[in-house]
Amino acid sequence: EGMDPPTRILFPPEKICMVWQKRQSAAPGLFNVDNTCFLNAVLQCLTYTPPLANYLLSRKHSQNCHKQGCCMMCIMESHVNSALRSPVSVILPLSVLKVAIWSGEHFQPGREEDAHDFLCYILNAMQRACLSASSDLDISSESTTVVRQIFGGFLRSRVTCFSCQAISDSYEPFLDVPLDIKGASSLTGALRDFVTPEQLDGENCFKCSRCKKNVAASKRFTVHCAPRILTVCLKRFDYFTGGKISKVVQYPEFLDLRPYMSQTDGEPLYYALYAVLVHRGANCHEGHYYCYTKASNGLWYLMNDDSVELGCIDTALKQQAYLLFYAR
Repeated sequence: EGMDPPTRILFPPEKICMVWQKRQSAAPGLFNVDNTCFLNAVLQCLTYTPPLANYLLSRKHSQNCHKQGCCMMCIMESHVNSALRSPVSVILPLSVLKVAIWSGEHFQPGREEDAHDFLCYILNAMQRACLSASSDLDISSESTTVVRQIFGGFLRSRVTCFSCQAISDSYEPFLDVPLDIKGASSLTGALRDFVTPEQLDGENCFKCSRCKKNVAASKRFTVHCAPRILTVCLKRFDYFTGGKISKVVQYPEFLDLRPYMSQTDGEPLYYALYAVLVHRGANCHEGHYYCYTKASNGLWYLMNDDSVELGCIDTALKQQAYLLFYAR
């Protein structure tokens, strides 16, 4: 509602499968090569994202790929097939390392990088690969790639003029939702803060098209189109000071997104947690990343670089989470 429909459908939504096609235990661990724990943790979370893994295991992308040069979808397809079909206990994510780190174009070798930055990089690179054969697409059509149909949604920004009550809506695509946790002790509390209206006045006045002048107004974000995979970043790092918010932020195994939608009426919109990425350390410039993931056999595993150990949901829910992955 309120958005222009896509003029082209790049990937049929009915072909996205949210349920694992094969049940198996956890896949191999990943070698840490000179501070690459951030990369390993993100790769493991993506590998255990059911609709993405189902698509990449089918090898449908590489069968039809005509992209010249580096294609992140082909690279991820190769990695996920190696990870989920390998008989060994540890593998080296060589192709991902080559393009992301050893090329020196994106992340510096040996430097402690940010896992959320790497997640954004790899999802955007996969999205660009899906669009390589298309041009002059509207924003709604760009959101019909397999990547955006899995991870993507839309936020609505609604500004309401206090003088004439005129409403101005704009829509912004997203692949993850960063949440401020300074004043929140739980994920649901951070989501409530996210959708709480902000007052625009003083230097931040709103230029109302009806009043023809700067006026006081309210601005409110809501989730307008919900993603199949909801990725949440709990904003723990202050990149100006390097400091970290280390407090406990509670998060549930099952989340109802309906209260934070533009349309709050209707059936609950339930999501189930399947991966938790954790940062251990005092600040953003040092520390260690690892993750808890739910494999296709329904069991939870602690994945810490080359180590893969059986875990449990109770332990996964008690972590100092940085990234949370929920499946609809």
